[in-house]
Amino acid sequence: MTTPLRITVIGLGYWGPNLVRNLFELPEAEVSVCDMRPEAIAAIRRRYPSIEGRTRLEEVLEDPEIDAVAIATPVGSHYQLALSALLAGKHVFVEKPLAASAAASSELVALAAERDLVLMPGHTFLYSPPVNTIRDLIQSGELGDIYFVSASRVNLGLHQPDVSVVWDLGPHDFSILRYWLDETPTHVSATSRSCVLPDTPDVVFINMEYASGTIAHVELSWLAPSKLRRTTIVGSRKMVVYDDTSSEPVRVFDSGVQLANPASFGEYHLSYRTGDIISPHVDPAEPLFLELRDFCTAIRSGATPRSSGALGLEVVRLIEAVDHSLDDEGTRIALDAAREPAAID
Repeated sequence: MTTPLRITVIGLGYWGPNLVRNLFELPEAEVSVCDMRPEAIAAIRRRYPSIEGRTRLEEVLEDPEIDAVAIATPVGSHYQLALSALLAGKHVFVEKPLAASAAASSELVALAAERDLVLMPGHTFLYSPPVNTIRDLIQSGELGDIYFVSASRVNLGLHQPDVSVVWDLGPHDFSILRYWLDETPTHVSATSRSCVLPDTPDVVFINMEYASGTIAHVELSWLAPSKLRRTTIVGSRKMVVYDDTSSEPVRVFDSGVQLANPASFGEYHLSYRTGDIISPHVDPAEPLFLELRDFCTAIRSGATPRSSGALGLEVVRLIEAVDHSLDDEGTRIALDAAREPAAID
């Protein structure tokens, strides 16, 4: 049997214990933890007594037996922690977003490529079975041309102290749309309001335009009476509703409208079609488990993971474009996917 990869989870706050749980279950991995708080390590070791814990990051980076790190810390620390790990020769998994700027993200992607190391941002929804079912529908052409996508990702809390709702929730929908549509928006515009914390937007409405003609609208909010994770995809042949909170997460509607040839000049007739509604079977699986397994596979094989560093960089560039629009009172911002970010100060 191949020796398991030794992976250290850095940060045991809200999300870190989920990484530990899934890595512990992975045959391909042997997990350890690092957190400056001894009490956080003790809490993990009560559940997993065999797990080794350290309070000093330097010990992890200097240990030649550690193959990789998984970073689950606040966004502002992602760049420095990932940079240090890559410079120490470790493969890096880092929770979304990849870094707090496109410039920092670009530097990490370049460094990982230069040193032949895996750099993988944690865009977990790319491994969600419902998300992949919808991607298959789009790729097969069953939905036809995609006219538009409308997404709502709202709940009451959790307000983040260091980032806006765009940086917190936006990466989910931005990565999903990139995965589904296989293209990056050409233009974005956005409007927001900081309702609770001054200068920290907690509700934002984002419009995106694509070269294919598809348009998308994304609603993000920490202020809503109930949790909603709902996306509608409207195609020229069929439509899909994706509801991440439903027992039937994917519903395909054989519905649409057709424009018949006019019988005379200027005369148009619309034909509406309402057919079957199908809820395809979706295999149950924990996306985070599949994501971390892909991380291990990429390290072993040298293949590019589904959630690649390049995709993570695209997502951060899109977030920055949204911020630019918000700073300029909702101005429509052009994205140039080929441009290089400015250098890091």
